[in-house]
Amino acid sequence: MSFLGKATYGAGVDLPELAEDVSDIVGIVSPHETPLLDHLGDAKRAATSPLHEWIEDTLVPNFDTINQTTFTPSAQDATSITVNNGARFVPGDLVRPGNAGEVIMVTLVLGNVLTVVRRYGSTPASNLSNGLRLTVLGNAAIEGSDAPVARFTSRVRRQNYTQIFMSTVDVTGTMQAARSLGVQDEYDYQKQERLRELMRDLENCVINGTAPASTPLGSSTVRRSMNGIMRLVTTNQFVPGQGGFPSGGGSGTDLNEALLNAALRNVWEQSSGTVDTIVCGGLQKRRINQFISTSARAYSPEDRKLSDVVGVYESDFGVCRVVLSRWVPADAVILLDSSRVSVMPMAGRSFHFRPLATTGDSLTGMVVGEYTLEFKNENAHGVVRGLSVT
Repeated sequence: MSFLGKATYGAGVDLPELAEDVSDIVGIVSPHETPLLDHLGDAKRAATSPLHEWIEDTLVPNFDTINQTTFTPSAQDATSITVNNGARFVPGDLVRPGNAGEVIMVTLVLGNVLTVVRRYGSTPASNLSNGLRLTVLGNAAIEGSDAPVARFTSRVRRQNYTQIFMSTVDVTGTMQAARSLGVQDEYDYQKQERLRELMRDLENCVINGTAPASTPLGSSTVRRSMNGIMRLVTTNQFVPGQGGFPSGGGSGTDLNEALLNAALRNVWEQSSGTVDTIVCGGLQKRRINQFISTSARAYSPEDRKLSDVVGVYESDFGVCRVVLSRWVPADAVILLDSSRVSVMPMAGRSFHFRPLATTGDSLTGMVVGEYTLEFKNENAHGVVRGLSVT
């Protein structure tokens, strides 16, 4: 006897009882990854106030610069030198001018004027000039002398502000009850979508955020926002061809190893920090990949794979993980000491979902979180700007 049951080939493709052949996976093409946040990881603690503060300190500086245009009797023989910060020197300091071989001894400090002995220890003469760096080698104390005047630095408070990120979810009762392709629970799916968007925005603000110029804590009319990395780095802002920073030679302002290493060296000279993270966009990542020249590598006939991806860059000034983030400005490369960077939630205010009161035939809620960027010792980091974007 033949089979009489209903079969798909007899039902017809237009019958509503047949489900369409559609994958149960929804493809999302919009960018929502957060590589920098993933690299930094979770903060060790939470912020406890909308004004988040931390304390920084420095050692007594062992260098200063000359603030003098004319020298008497001459730049090689002058024994009176005016500097920018006389308090950084005490009698007995042995000082080296620039990169010269001469050593100068300080014998008296009056305000910003140093009385010195030139060519100490029969070292060779050198010419002084305005703006020349003077590096203190160390202090030579006299045996049996009294204790010198105490010198110290004052700790400094730094701060940033928390920023509230929120997005609303609203799904009608009918939409929630209806069967949707690829989605089992529309309400839950919308929560996930809004969370992805807010995480994307958090990374963007960590890099590019700016606090209000006035009333930064916010008010009923002023929205509170955090300062991001690009805003907080002030000491080590490098632009090719400016401020003594190299232009990159024949490649103009294209990023190359000479530029990158010059920036890393300058950061290293500024602080005891170690840059371990390079953050850049797609164009500058390709420039870093090009540090590996194919002409400098050999391939055997059986090789079937060509790779020019640089994931870790090792220089004399640190081993750096290269992080690709689409939110870094196209003309910029960020250099970070990641041990001094934390993205912190307000206590109890990390991203979470909060249901709202139902006032009609819909399910309503919001995803909300409050975060700030703790960016310690800004001179331990750097930013290279003005790079070619073509």
